[in-house]
Amino acid sequence: MAGRDAVGAPNAHGEHGEHAEHAEHAGHGAHAAHGEHAGHDPEAFRRQFWVVLALTIPVVIWSEEVQMWLGYAAPSFPGSDWIPPILGTLVFLYGGRVFLSGARTELGDRQPGMMTLISLAIVVAFITSWAATLGVFEVEVWWELATLITVMSLGHWLEMRSIMQAQGALNALAELLPDTAERVADDGGLETVPLHALATGDVVLVRPGTRVPADGTVADGTADVDESMITGESRPVTKGPGDSVVAGTVAAGGSLRVEVTAVGEQTALSGIMRLVAEAQSSRSRAQLLADRAAALLFYVALAAAAITLAVWIAVGQPEDALVRTATVLVIACPHALGLAIPLVIAISTTLGARNGLLVRDRLALERAREVQVVIFDKTGTLTRGEPALAAVAAAPGSSDEQVLAMAAAVEADSEHPLARAVVRGAQARGVTPARASTFEALPGRGARASVDGRRLAMGGPALLAETGAQVPPELAGTADGWSEEGRTVLYLIEGGRALGAVSIEDEIRPESVEAVGHLHAMGLRVAMITGDAQAVADSVARRIGIDEVAAQVLPADKADAVRRFQAGGARVAMVGDGVNDAPALAQADVGIAIGAGTDVAVESAGIVLVRDDPRDVAGAIELSRASYRKMVQNLVWATGYNALAIPVAAGLLAPWGFLLPMSVGALVMSISTIVVALNAQLLRGLELRPTAV
Repeated sequence: MAGRDAVGAPNAHGEHGEHAEHAEHAGHGAHAAHGEHAGHDPEAFRRQFWVVLALTIPVVIWSEEVQMWLGYAAPSFPGSDWIPPILGTLVFLYGGRVFLSGARTELGDRQPGMMTLISLAIVVAFITSWAATLGVFEVEVWWELATLITVMSLGHWLEMRSIMQAQGALNALAELLPDTAERVADDGGLETVPLHALATGDVVLVRPGTRVPADGTVADGTADVDESMITGESRPVTKGPGDSVVAGTVAAGGSLRVEVTAVGEQTALSGIMRLVAEAQSSRSRAQLLADRAAALLFYVALAAAAITLAVWIAVGQPEDALVRTATVLVIACPHALGLAIPLVIAISTTLGARNGLLVRDRLALERAREVQVVIFDKTGTLTRGEPALAAVAAAPGSSDEQVLAMAAAVEADSEHPLARAVVRGAQARGVTPARASTFEALPGRGARASVDGRRLAMGGPALLAETGAQVPPELAGTADGWSEEGRTVLYLIEGGRALGAVSIEDEIRPESVEAVGHLHAMGLRVAMITGDAQAVADSVARRIGIDEVAAQVLPADKADAVRRFQAGGARVAMVGDGVNDAPALAQADVGIAIGAGTDVAVESAGIVLVRDDPRDVAGAIELSRASYRKMVQNLVWATGYNALAIPVAAGLLAPWGFLLPMSVGALVMSISTIVVALNAQLLRGLELRPTAV
């Protein structure tokens, strides 16, 4: 993470200001179709809505048309006839300014869009209303102009609030950092310092219930740490000396002294915020399609408005011509289209981040829905990447527990990984090894030690051949079976006889079987790439449920192996640790780095899974599928709504006595936007941690 341009963490002045800039930037990206103009603050639109609503109510009450419809008479007094034009003008000047400003920006950028359409509509309505007030027309539409701006202000307020809720994850992440830290001084005392005063190498005290102020390593103490904001894992993780902790996580049940290893922009939290902001503001293929549709809709709306104006004038109704034209411009505003994709992107990205799925490349997340084959690297991905005791077998006359106790005693002083696996296995099984003496390492063969006066040795087939020890048939059969499964076999030898044997293997993660089951349930094929021998690979594949295996593949050849799986046009996702799997991750259609932990700077992967849990691969693919479904639903709704609404607004149903009022057109347009926003919000209920299959 060091040296990356992450944002969101405290800057050199101890401020959290950068995160707001990122959230704002992502918000603009999620609403780019509105143009880069002021007024995208939900609070500003909320205030505007209530002000214009207060001004609109008298306009409606004193409208002659409304009085005629509802059969009442508004109070009459000198000047009451001027209430609609005066208050309507105030509504236009105050409530319409943000739309006019946006139109000016869009036209200045030569990218006319929805703000331009709205501005054309309210300008036409404003001119029509004053023309009626001055006696040029008989039709007065002040109440429609006022309600039009009021409804659009409400729609914008709700729309902006939806967007800011989606962006809120960035602000929430930044707020996880405390303002101060308790630093251990040179004399051992404690001093409270602002966050920006911390430096690498400092030791800080993290009390129970408080947040870790910076990334670091536990120097002293033990505590359960809530890391859900980083990994999405709800269960606390026990941390002790030597373990890494992340800024923003919460300690409970104990205090920690943490040596700081990263501060400011170098922290994992800052890196996550950077990835979330970049992904939310990135432009996807679906977004480009929506942008083209919105631009096309602008010209369609202009053409429809021009035709509407010409037709109504041709039939001798110039007043209705202006009203119908304004209604077409209002109802054609591509608000829903402009929001259809960006809001889904914002919500899906933040949802993924909260569940430990970090999206570096929006296109990678989009392609994930098309994946047909998921390839896992074996070591460190499906397995833990370290040897573990798999089984114990005793020769006649001994018990498994006795064999394991003596084997662990012999290996107790050895630093060899296989020896450590035997010792850890005994501890896990509750077996207490006897005390050993006169330990002797046998390079390349094993180890020898005295246990309770007995001279014992532990080693593989090489030591067995060297000592000439005999293996009882029952034990030999078991050991041969282990070897066929690709396990490493170590024998416990005394004199010329094997007392028992243990098998060592790269331990399969308990989540791997469930992960493969989830992927199969989603209709995907699952493959595995490994540098291990074919027997080892086949054994692992059989136990996990892998469909295809590529064994004895060198790290440099993994990309070629991915190409072979891609032969015939298959869409392939490669899942690896993001280090030696980098070429394969880059070659795959979708590269997924798993178990990145706090290191979110995995350049070769489009999707980064924070946890060491292969089940999250299914979650990433499901997020891709659900996001795409929402995008398609929103696009179909937004375009379909305009295709039906524009002809009605133009007066297609006039021969049957139905004319859509301008204010109702604004309401329909706003409802369409709200439908799209609510549909996108349904993503929040997506379950990315499926239950066991």
